[in-house]
Amino acid sequence: MLHESVFRTVDLPVGGRFEAWAELLGKTHAPMGLSPIPLSAADRPDHPPADYHAHQRLIALGDVTIWPATFDPIVFRRTPKLIRQSDPENFHLSLLLRGEGAATWGRQQVAYGAQDFHVNCTSMAYEILTGTEPVTTVGIEIPRSLVALPARHADQVIGSRLSGREGVGTLLAQFLMQLAADTTPYRPSDAPRLGTVVADLVTALFAHAVDAEPRLTPEAHGRTLLLNVKAFIRRHLGDPELTPTTIAAAHHISRSYLHRLFQAEGLTVGAYVRDQRLRNAYRDLTDPDPVLRATPVHAIGARWGFPRAAEFSRAFRTAYGVPPSELRRGVTSSRVAGSGRVAK
Repeated sequence: MLHESVFRTVDLPVGGRFEAWAELLGKTHAPMGLSPIPLSAADRPDHPPADYHAHQRLIALGDVTIWPATFDPIVFRRTPKLIRQSDPENFHLSLLLRGEGAATWGRQQVAYGAQDFHVNCTSMAYEILTGTEPVTTVGIEIPRSLVALPARHADQVIGSRLSGREGVGTLLAQFLMQLAADTTPYRPSDAPRLGTVVADLVTALFAHAVDAEPRLTPEAHGRTLLLNVKAFIRRHLGDPELTPTTIAAAHHISRSYLHRLFQAEGLTVGAYVRDQRLRNAYRDLTDPDPVLRATPVHAIGARWGFPRAAEFSRAFRTAYGVPPSELRRGVTSSRVAGSGRVAK
């Protein structure tokens, strides 16, 4: 499991929750000032709320830090005084998953919503305020030196709203959400490598935003391309014509280079496609949703790229030890038996 530190206001007395979170963020390597947002006429902006909810995790990935957080309405301020106090020269990206917000630099302002990335820098003063509802984000703290772009290009992205719904933004957003959802599959030794992947994707996202050529190493290009290829495969699993040839052609690379990308992870292209298809079929076969339970087994196989029922059954049995129809019967029987016990 990766190293994490966790802060939760629910672990603290009600009256001191906001002050505790403000003190925590005021003592970081890039300190910020916090102010509550009044939500009613009874609230005073110069007084902390009687209760406040915030849950923040810090996930260390070498020099890169990921921090998923959920918190009540707030104003973050990075002032010139705080910059003079400490400036680690980091970029900060926030992927907004729930809620809304706006950021201000002098006379410039940008609003952002769900699945948007907002970009700022610890060397610049700013003010960020959220809406009137709780906010959920996944933040990235990354040293400027790890973004492999000339400074004049990287700085153009500061203050931008970048989409997490398309292109490289989608790859980065999916990577962050998967990592934030569960860090248990990873060992501490994986942390620096995961941080390198984040740095590569941030560089690619910035380069796309300013139409610049990233100065990535061949290894970094390969890692980013492989993530892109895997995302393409997951989007097209239902296509029975999804083959190494069509995958390579869609990414303008040779089949031999495509195979080398997967070999670097100890995989083959065919095995990865088959594994993803079977995982999705397994999920549908065990899903309690009435529509999926009424869908014939062979139709679920066809949905995930197995147009021939016999081929689907063989592949599924090899992977999971039972035919798909038998798995479904077993799951259904267990649910019926469980319901009977509850009824008693």
